[in-house]
Amino acid sequence: MATLAAFSSFFFFFLVTFAFADTGKVGINYGRVANNLPSPEKVVELLKSQRIDRVKTYDTDSAVLAALANSDISVVVAFPNEELSKAAADQSFTDNWVQANISKYYPATKIEAVAVGNEVFADPKNTTPFLVPAMKNVYNSLVKYKLDSNVKVSSPIALGALQNSYPPSSGSFKSDLIEPALKPMLEFLRKTSSYLMVNAYPFFAYSANADKISLDYALFRDNPGQVDSGNGLKYTNLFDAQLDAVFAAMSAISYNDVKVVVTETGWPSVGDENEAGAGAANAAAYNGNLVRRVLSGSGTPLRPKDPLNVYLFALFNENQKPGPTSERNYGLFYPNEQTVYDSPFVSTSGNSSSTPAANKSKTQVPVSGGGGGDVSPSAAGQTWCVANANAGEKKLQAAIDYACGEGGADCRPIQEGATCYDPNTLEAHASYAFNSYYQKQVRKAGSCDFGGAAYVVTQAPSKIWKMPVPNWLLSGKKIGSIS
Repeated sequence: MATLAAFSSFFFFFLVTFAFADTGKVGINYGRVANNLPSPEKVVELLKSQRIDRVKTYDTDSAVLAALANSDISVVVAFPNEELSKAAADQSFTDNWVQANISKYYPATKIEAVAVGNEVFADPKNTTPFLVPAMKNVYNSLVKYKLDSNVKVSSPIALGALQNSYPPSSGSFKSDLIEPALKPMLEFLRKTSSYLMVNAYPFFAYSANADKISLDYALFRDNPGQVDSGNGLKYTNLFDAQLDAVFAAMSAISYNDVKVVVTETGWPSVGDENEAGAGAANAAAYNGNLVRRVLSGSGTPLRPKDPLNVYLFALFNENQKPGPTSERNYGLFYPNEQTVYDSPFVSTSGNSSSTPAANKSKTQVPVSGGGGGDVSPSAAGQTWCVANANAGEKKLQAAIDYACGEGGADCRPIQEGATCYDPNTLEAHASYAFNSYYQKQVRKAGSCDFGGAAYVVTQAPSKIWKMPVPNWLLSGKKIGSIS
């Protein structure tokens, strides 16, 4: 994958900036359980340089919120578990909290939601009884200060809230949580037009059941898939299966109309000996393939029309997190702002096959499945089409022959002696031919597929090819042949 390796400075996060009209959105969790992280100002510079425009924090740190001001980065802030009992008992407490932590920074800092608590049902201090009353009081305080129309209130739950998760259609919540907590919370989310926050980690399920779960299934790579015996739906990845178990559980208690955002998911680049699957190659594959999955625009088998929205965990490795080694190694960046691993930042098109690359607990990509990942010009602004190196020489050559022949792509620049002949590789020439065809087709859906030999990227071809790229390719305009 020599061509895609040229992306090495950073990868899929370029995608985060694009909130495509009919696709999902990707953000990043910014945790700070470390003593060696860059200043908030430098973190914001990093986010902007990578065009990351959605961030979730775990507190309302004043330096962080001030640094994010006027950055155009949307922010989810957190209300701590430790304060839930006070928030539940006293409206004035949440009034003061909203004034000090939301009103003070909004709208310069684009706070879009408050996560009240985090995985409260798993909190050993038994803060569950306070959760919904606290959520209601935080919401009422937002109403009081006229912020409720722009700032949502929710609370992240872990998959541990499920009693059953396999097959996905049998998904159900733990019975002792339904009446006292889940139904009231989901009713609140419905009435306030908010969404359920869910933390989902296929890594945990794979690591604990590596003898039963295929790694390819966990990493969104090609695999035979699993058919749900309850409804006949086919699953090609563990993430979709986990999410649909949540949807089934919500439907079972009549809340299938409430939307869901995955507020944490990721894969560790390092783990202990007993943490099967942990490693940089697998982390790159999981995160890269997940991003492509999200940007394909399709939902899960159970909710196919609902685009996925996710926050990857996490921005940095955090050296002071307790627990197994994996806990300190979910980051996409080291504290010195260097990437932990590389992965191409692309949006898959069609059904191109995945390739291995080699918070709680988290390899090389393109992705399988998901379908329908092409991005129209009206929805996405600028996109390009490049070759899938894993399609094989035979498929790539056949696709080049079509693009340069019947397809009408102008392939003169990649002929021997021409301006774009170098690098003289099948993949580079295929990328040029595919992109020529794609742009002349005005980037319409299906025009960057070639039977799985190509996919859409959001990075200009000049970053892929070591050659000048004609302006018409960069602009995406259909101007005809290059001379």
